Amino acid sequence: MLVDYILVGQGLAGSILANHLINAGCSVMVFDDPLLSNSSKIAGGLYNPVTGRKMVKTWNVDNLFGYLTDYYPKFQQQLEADFVNDIPIYRPFISPEELNEWMGKSADIDYSSYVKAVHNSSAYGNQVNDDFGGILLNQSGFVDTGKLLDASRIFLEKKKSLTQTYFNPADLKLNEGFASYQGIKCKSVIFCNGHKSLEQQYFGWMPLRPVKGELLMIKTEEDLRVIHNRGVFVIPLGNGICKVGSTYDHQNLDENPTIEAKNVLVHKLNELVKFPYEIEYQLAGVRPATKDRKPIIGQHPEFKNLISFNGFGTKGVSLIPYYAMQLTQLLTEAGSIDDEVNIERFFSLY
Repeated sequence: MLVDYILVGQGLAGSILANHLINAGCSVMVFDDPLLSNSSKIAGGLYNPVTGRKMVKTWNVDNLFGYLTDYYPKFQQQLEADFVNDIPIYRPFISPEELNEWMGKSADIDYSSYVKAVHNSSAYGNQVNDDFGGILLNQSGFVDTGKLLDASRIFLEKKKSLTQTYFNPADLKLNEGFASYQGIKCKSVIFCNGHKSLEQQYFGWMPLRPVKGELLMIKTEEDLRVIHNRGVFVIPLGNGICKVGSTYDHQNLDENPTIEAKNVLVHKLNELVKFPYEIEYQLAGVRPATKDRKPIIGQHPEFKNLISFNGFGTKGVSLIPYYAMQLTQLLTEAGSIDDEVNIERFFSLY
């Protein structure tokens, strides 16, 4: 069997990259073991142009959001699914000083396109603690990653482009100009398998810094029309169900929910919201973050037909579409990868 590219992993990175390659006229075979963990399935799925405690623009936001706001609606239409939710994010201010800062920023051309409104008094006081007002962001929302992955799996199965089994690197044969795996010959093998790359001989040297994240699913009778985000995010999924997260743990990297994380989330949630809720259940997963918080993309320093498309961490929904486009252009049109995410920045570690 001959295909252009083998992809390892059908998480968010593998699914979106496969879609880009297929749309560019390439044939792919995606290997995904359903028995292995997949942090994409439980991700918060936020795309948020203003993030962090200091509320600054997401890194490379103009390029990322200029692309993803057009890409995701087309992607869901192609998959005949419904997983994109364009919804404002509301971030309460914690002080009058923060309010004053954002009154100025909202008029700044660098920020104005991402700001829907700046409230100088409580706007959602029946739902959250926002005595100093807050900022309402646009070009924001969330992707239901579980629905996306299910729809992508069905799409790939129809194209006979998905093999649901473990990819064993020991069976990978590398040759000049091509690679082969269990009877499948391809130009390159692209690893989109998250922190599992650290367990493999080819990319185990990369400075991935896996981080465990835990979420709560809660139920409330409150009618939420925005995503509340301060300390934790509260994403309304419909029918009173909300996703609340997230925690960050670099030490304990199993996928078992913990009472410690639950207590942290409940404490932060109670600081933010006023409405009553019930906890339905808790989820945990391990994200493939990196030490410099940027992805690692490009060819292996020695084996040129092995490629990393990895390290998207907590902002995968925002980062992956744009860099899937870049990698696809590199593979099909002799494009290039941004220096900030190029794997070459870590070649000295190999």
